[in-house]
Amino acid sequence: MLTIHTADAVLGAPDGADSVAVDGGLVVAVGPFERVSAAFPAARVRRWSGLIGRGLVNVTAPELLEAVYHPDPREAGTLGTEPLSGAALAPLAMDDARWGASARRGLQRMLRHGTTAVAGTFTRPAVRTAVARSGLRLLPPVDRDAWPPVSLDPLAGPGAPVGPPAAEGPADLAVFDVRDAGELAARGAGRCVATVLGGRLLFRAS
Repeated sequence: MLTIHTADAVLGAPDGADSVAVDGGLVVAVGPFERVSAAFPAARVRRWSGLIGRGLVNVTAPELLEAVYHPDPREAGTLGTEPLSGAALAPLAMDDARWGASARRGLQRMLRHGTTAVAGTFTRPAVRTAVARSGLRLLPPVDRDAWPPVSLDPLAGPGAPVGPPAAEGPADLAVFDVRDAGELAARGAGRCVATVLGGRLLFRAS
């Protein structure tokens, strides 16, 4: 379906650009709403508050999914809600099925941080299956020495790219409820209010 996503601005785009037109899984236009909507008058319009940018890549996904447990909400009373790692995993009797369920929850948390791609190699069969079924794009591993400790926030890495979606590129978008790039850098990807992967809206903040 042809859709125009419009917000206050598009990250990294020329001044005045506030909209991204998506047709199927591709970006077909980036620019001012007046121009984009005139080019695609039949498009559905989704309006957001904040900035639209490219979807993010989490390069620490293997550690986040294969060495960290993401508790089920039903376990909040005993395990809390934050990811568990290291010695905290010892009492959990982790098996492949439990790793798979944890990975599915972890992938959902990544979507809530604007992630549309993960980089790395996954060795646990249930985790590989969860990643494949999530629809997130799988990229080759990167040099982890250049990145900080494991984080759900892809913007925690030095030089993490945040820029405009490319025309004719994949319709992988993230919308952040911030005023400018400086505020995004300061507050991180937790300000994500919507994540679009291949043209599909997979996360929308309530």
